[in-house]
Amino acid sequence: MVKRKHPRPFVVATFAMTADGKVTTRNFVPVDFTSREDKLHLFRQRALADAVLLGHTSLKRDNVRLGIPADLQQARIKQKKSPAPLRVIVSNKGRIDSRLKIFQSAISPILIFSTTRMPKKTRTALEGKATLHLTDCDEIDLAAMLKTLRRKYKVRALACEGGPTLFRSLLERGLVDQLNLTIAPYMFGGVKAPTLTGLSKEFLPASVHCSLVDMRTVGDECFLTYRIKHQRRRN
Repeated sequence: MVKRKHPRPFVVATFAMTADGKVTTRNFVPVDFTSREDKLHLFRQRALADAVLLGHTSLKRDNVRLGIPADLQQARIKQKKSPAPLRVIVSNKGRIDSRLKIFQSAISPILIFSTTRMPKKTRTALEGKATLHLTDCDEIDLAAMLKTLRRKYKVRALACEGGPTLFRSLLERGLVDQLNLTIAPYMFGGVKAPTLTGLSKEFLPASVHCSLVDMRTVGDECFLTYRIKHQRRRN
């Protein structure tokens, strides 16, 4: 294994999309278009990680706790791990509602990476519910965030569950190592329905080459696993 000059976690992104490449509808509302098997697949991938990452927009939309079922908790405990992975929230503006379900669950510690744009009222509301990492800039340095997770919190494997904007940002910076992709037997259509890389009209800075390492079908769904081939960037 090649040692990275700047150690960071191994980042695994897990998504489901329709046959025409949409990850949700144009209204960005929660859409249940995958099977029970896909939901179990997501939980299993989450349970394999030391931490799970989610952008604030997706967290607010889906209002999830980011926990795992009891059987997967027990499996982690047998492996001498914490019952559930750390939960990591990313938000540039930091306008996070402390009443979200994630803050009502004590299954694992919560880390929030944001900026000093976070309102003081929000900081006060989140005290005791999460550990805040605030940087004095307009946007979070995702590479620096990953280094912090690795060095301070010993995160070796990070499960990224979206949304598309966060995934694209990580992808643009060469910070994704594996993509787990479920193809569901539906088509949504519409130019305003986001794809895996969001709604941006811009191309990625460079084409991302994926290598297929596993494929299986369950019912009408196809489960794909890709390794991301990182290109050496020119100085």
